Amino acid sequence: MPLSIRNVGIIAHVDHGKTTLVDAIFRQAGLFRDNQHVQERIMDSNELEREKGITILSKVASVRYRGTKINIVDTPGHVDFGGEVERVLSMVDGVLLIVDAFEGPMPQTRFVLKKAFENHLKPIVCINKIDREGARPLEAYDKTLDLFIDLGASADDLFFPHLYTSGTAGFARVSPDGAERDLRELFETIVNAVPPPTGDPEAPLLLQVNNLDYSDYLGRMFGGKVLQGEIKVGDRLLQLREDRQVSFTVSNLWTYEGLSLAEAKSVRAGEIAMLSGLEDVRISDTLASPANPVALPPIQVEPSTLTMDFYANNSPLAGRDGGKFLTIHKIRERLEKEEAVSVSVTIDRDAPPEIVKVAARGELQLAVLIETMRREGYEMQISRPQVILRREAGELQEPFETLTLELPSESVGDVMEELSRRRGELREMETLESGAVRLQYSMPTRGLIGFRSGYLGLTRGLGLMSTLFDGYQPYRGEVVSRTQGSLIAKDPGRLTRYAYEDIQERGSLFYEVGTELYGGMIVGACARDEDMIVNATKAKAANNIRSSTSESTIPLDPNKEFSLEQALAWLRDDELLEATPKQLRFRKKVLDHAQRRVAERRSAVTV
Repeated sequence: MPLSIRNVGIIAHVDHGKTTLVDAIFRQAGLFRDNQHVQERIMDSNELEREKGITILSKVASVRYRGTKINIVDTPGHVDFGGEVERVLSMVDGVLLIVDAFEGPMPQTRFVLKKAFENHLKPIVCINKIDREGARPLEAYDKTLDLFIDLGASADDLFFPHLYTSGTAGFARVSPDGAERDLRELFETIVNAVPPPTGDPEAPLLLQVNNLDYSDYLGRMFGGKVLQGEIKVGDRLLQLREDRQVSFTVSNLWTYEGLSLAEAKSVRAGEIAMLSGLEDVRISDTLASPANPVALPPIQVEPSTLTMDFYANNSPLAGRDGGKFLTIHKIRERLEKEEAVSVSVTIDRDAPPEIVKVAARGELQLAVLIETMRREGYEMQISRPQVILRREAGELQEPFETLTLELPSESVGDVMEELSRRRGELREMETLESGAVRLQYSMPTRGLIGFRSGYLGLTRGLGLMSTLFDGYQPYRGEVVSRTQGSLIAKDPGRLTRYAYEDIQERGSLFYEVGTELYGGMIVGACARDEDMIVNATKAKAANNIRSSTSESTIPLDPNKEFSLEQALAWLRDDELLEATPKQLRFRKKVLDHAQRRVAERRSAVTV
């Protein structure tokens, strides 16, 4: 008897409880022993995912319910990782759309639902967190229905199956005030509402690669949903990509069982599989039978909006922080590996050989990539993120975002002033029942670089924000990225307390006393909008003259510490961020002070 399969993707706006609901599904499906200790956010196995509390990489797992195997694909909710959502929707037959019962549909909800419709997938809506204080499940349902209408859903699609759920409490109810105490209704709805996969198992094999992995023992692993036909270990297949056609033999084959991969001898149409036997594989490649060598259209994703330049670390302190990979060759090799597994990261092949220019969807995606590389032992220098501009009919255009904010009413004035400075245009303003205010802005992507951390400060950590790519529009004018200049170390050495006391009167410092510095390194932010060279290594002169005040010390202001995202946003065009496994250091691109002044004068003449 053939195995009954349902392939379902989990899609949602960030922080709407998607991953917590998946945890509950796994627990109630019996994947774990009753006495087994299981950490929260089971699918978020990546260290950075746990630290940031967001899903970054799409992952597959499976559960079984009454003879039906349910393959579950968890996807990111943050817009910077939308490429992950787009690539996995091609291997599922239905989606669970998770909507917060308090917030209702948000911008990323619109994005993921639109993508589901484009892939002809019918959603099951879960109004989640109905046990949250202030939850408005019926209102959230009504707003979700409005969103379906707004996106042009058909009359049949408006009668979508929906449930009221709580991932934390582990229940799914037919109505908000129902008495159900488990997720049985959710399992039943998945089995009944998600169509079984189509595809003739007797037809020639066809599979589009949308999942990549790597094993130290087996090498490259790759796979996706078998669209038609059957794969067996030892089969001879063709890899098709544009003008490329490569023949290879399937050496290993796996399917998903629970949270792990299980070896299989053969996999038929409808199942999600992983296989090995070929090293050079990319997302969107087609695997086909030699009897039917037809390449499928590549997976389409929203365009990249930002670029960033990666350089080899050539600072005087290069190699001092335990870095294992320092050359531009190693950095390019690692970034090409990232390009191969991500549909939204691309490398500019026309960049100079000493630079690797990377394009991506957003600054968070780039920051996660850099942090991952640091932890792997890479040292590099990175430029300020730049938006990708283009010309159409002679007019300069830039990428725009729809920015949605939810914040305390007392912070509205400061936030609106900041967004105005960043060329934002207010579209909607709404006071919510909770007293909070929801703002919607049209923003140039340039204006959002570095905004997130400042926004959290302005709202005392209570503000929520989300963005959605809104196409290219006419260039909106200059955006002032920073109103402070740099304090630049004059000479190499260690930052002394004596120098710290003197420099803190001119601005704020970034490092503690005793930190090793080099000439041209940026040690702080100047109080004025100008660069200033400071003697950060000077020591107090030793003499035998004493006075009543000579031994007194001035209290030191605390040094300002940066997260990686904050550091990238703080940079100016003539500066770099030195990122090593242990340190983040700011520096001028040209370290020598005399050469830098010459370069600045030439730049001024050119302008």
